[in-house]
Amino acid sequence: MIKGTVAKVSGPVVLASDLMGSKMYDVVKVGSLGLIGEIIRLEGDIATIQVYEDTEGLRVGEEVISTENPLLIELGPGLLSSIYDGTQRPLPGIMESQGAFIDKGLTIDSLEREKEWDFKPSVKKGDTVKTGDILGTVMETEYLEHKIMVPPGMKGKVESIKGGKHTVDKTIAVLANGQGSEEIKMMQKWPARQGRPYDRKLDPNLPLITGQRVFDTFFPIPKGGAAIIPGGFGTGKTVTEQTLAKWADADIIVYVGCGERGNEMCDVLTEFPELIDPRTGRPLIDRTVLIANTSNMPVAAREASVYTGITIAEYYRDMGYHVAMMADSTSRWGEALREVSGRLEEMPGEEGYPAYLATRLAGFYERSGRTVCHGSDGRIGSVTVIGAVSPPGGDFSEPMTQHSLRITGAFWALDTDLAHRRHFPAINWTKSYSLYTPQVEEWQRDNIAPDFKAVREKAMYLLQRETELQEIVQLVGPDALPESERAILEVTRMLREDYLQQFAFDEIDCFCIPEKQYWMLKTIVIFNDATQEAITRGVALNQIMSLPVKGEIARMKTIPNEKAVSVIKKLAESIKGEITSVEVL
Repeated sequence: MIKGTVAKVSGPVVLASDLMGSKMYDVVKVGSLGLIGEIIRLEGDIATIQVYEDTEGLRVGEEVISTENPLLIELGPGLLSSIYDGTQRPLPGIMESQGAFIDKGLTIDSLEREKEWDFKPSVKKGDTVKTGDILGTVMETEYLEHKIMVPPGMKGKVESIKGGKHTVDKTIAVLANGQGSEEIKMMQKWPARQGRPYDRKLDPNLPLITGQRVFDTFFPIPKGGAAIIPGGFGTGKTVTEQTLAKWADADIIVYVGCGERGNEMCDVLTEFPELIDPRTGRPLIDRTVLIANTSNMPVAAREASVYTGITIAEYYRDMGYHVAMMADSTSRWGEALREVSGRLEEMPGEEGYPAYLATRLAGFYERSGRTVCHGSDGRIGSVTVIGAVSPPGGDFSEPMTQHSLRITGAFWALDTDLAHRRHFPAINWTKSYSLYTPQVEEWQRDNIAPDFKAVREKAMYLLQRETELQEIVQLVGPDALPESERAILEVTRMLREDYLQQFAFDEIDCFCIPEKQYWMLKTIVIFNDATQEAITRGVALNQIMSLPVKGEIARMKTIPNEKAVSVIKKLAESIKGEITSVEVL
């Protein structure tokens, strides 16, 4: 055990002497209360420590003890439906033992040590196994099977394996190899800052279905992709992230509240247990891990919270599950880096952020991906990362947004003007983009419709044309436009209000299946084409806009998913006939 003493205290940054032999990122206990910290710089026997707790009252000369291990995340049955702080301390467990406030230096097991899990072996004595092979399973929830895997770096012949009820810290199997025997428990530990290994990455060509029309149709993200949602205050970042967490086509959700307001995390904590998962009929919390490091918690722990979240996500990925991780908000993480960097007296980069900001962001986002996992069965899992960014004043040119932009593949830009007009989700379709669109087009063509790409491109052309026409309208007014161009403005208004707008709290409109999205969009495109044809033969625009079919298009979003395709198909078929039957006055 390596012991030292506190030499200097500067907020969450502590200098300790006499720690010769310590390693970078070793976890240490500081002072008489045992505050948890992490070594982030070494110079001789002087260690600079980032403390994850409030250092008020800490004195020079107090003892510092190194654990000689990095920040380790406990992985095993019991993670799902748990609520942790940034360093994986279970908040409900702290509440039960300590009350509403967290005492300094408090350490508590991340996984319950007393609960027994029914382990069902899938290998037998004498079998040869390697890293990632599944030894057996545990039903973590009523519907989700937790796979107990051979930890990374271990292999050998199964010397013994025990089924039945066990706690996470009891030995369930023993492997024999050339160096002796190794015990395996249901729980394994992994360094938070180190990505878990896999065989190889695959192309991200399977879309993550979110049920949100603006994302699935125009700016898709695949399983294993990375996206950012930048936006100013009040534009709907948190609601968008929570909506994605509720409805995304993922087996597991990891939601990290990094420096957000406590009331927003309270909304998540109260909604998720009540929200019914449409796939299982059980509460959504059953397949969710929540990490809450709110704005009133110690700033240094924000950095740890995103690494805790991504490590848990990778663990379930290794089982062959598709995991979606929501980080809300990465800007608060960047602010924590900036504060600690300032106390370290490092040379500041742009806007005071540390020079290594881009490297840290890249290291985090690149842990996303769709991979062939370790193990003999070649199972495939994925981690999709969606990070909210809170640029001051909605300025997308600031460093956090720009560095994230270069690393991620989807850019969902929230617009303050749209939010003020109560258009939600307030995604600006002219600023947003997705580099993944070409990669998911084959899936959309084979599973939704052969002309999905053509319909989407036509709709996007109309929206871009509207932007050009609005500039003219502002100069000379709409009456100066010819009928055909005024028709485009009417159709794009339908696209905005009847398609892109989506009410997250409506029982039907909160989730829209891909087939319904396609037929809604195609119906509006058919209406546009029929309108342009009618105008060409002399029909007045107001005649077309007074047709009952226009109101039926506005009501498409209220049709339940199970009936939507058949109903909207009939509507699409009737449109051309109705508009063609309009006589020229």
